[in-house]
Amino acid sequence: MPLLNDNDIKRDAMLLLNDDDMKTEKIDGVIYNMSPSGGFMHSQINGNIYHALRSQLKNSVCSVSMENLDLYVSDNEYMIPDIMLFCDRKRVIHDKYKGVPRFVVETLSPATAYKDRTVKMKKYASLGIDEYWIISPKEQSVELYYLENNAYQLTASYIFQEDKADKAYNADTVLALRAMPAVTLTLQEIFEI
Repeated sequence: MPLLNDNDIKRDAMLLLNDDDMKTEKIDGVIYNMSPSGGFMHSQINGNIYHALRSQLKNSVCSVSMENLDLYVSDNEYMIPDIMLFCDRKRVIHDKYKGVPRFVVETLSPATAYKDRTVKMKKYASLGIDEYWIISPKEQSVELYYLENNAYQLTASYIFQEDKADKAYNADTVLALRAMPAVTLTLQEIFEI
C-alpha cells in the first residue's frame, strides 16, 4: 500500500468535511477557503487583542468577536474579521452580524495576507468601517489605517521591540482606538506569548 503524502491527507480531510463545516468568506462573488488556520502566533495575537478589548468594554453596549462572527455585507456576501468591535448588538441575527463595525483587525497569515491587504481592505472601506488594523505575526508589526474620503490611509506603523536596551524599544507604546480613545492596547499586550 502506498504511503500518503501531505497533499493526499489534506484532500481526504477536506472531503470529510461538509460544506457547513468549512470556514469560508464570500467577497464579490468569490468564495475563499479559510483553511488552514493561521497558526499559533496568529491565535495568540487575536486572543490577546480580544481579551484586552473585552475587559475594557465590560459593562458597555459594545461587543468584540474573535474569528467567530460572520460580517454580512449582503445576503450573499460575508467576511470573517479576525477581530471585530461593534456597538449595535441588535444587528447580530442568527450568528451573523449585519451592521457596520467600529473597528476590525486582520492578523496576517501566508494564505490570507494578499487578500487582507487588498480585497478585504477595499470592502471594509466601502462599508464605512472607521478603523482597520493589520497585524503581522512574522514581522511583529502593526499598521493602523483610518478611513478618510472613503479610502484607508496608513496613520501609524510599528515594529515591536521589547528589548529595553535597544534605542527603538516600544513595548509600552499605547495604541488607542480612534472612535474610543479610552480603549487602548500596548504593543506588549498584542505580541505577548
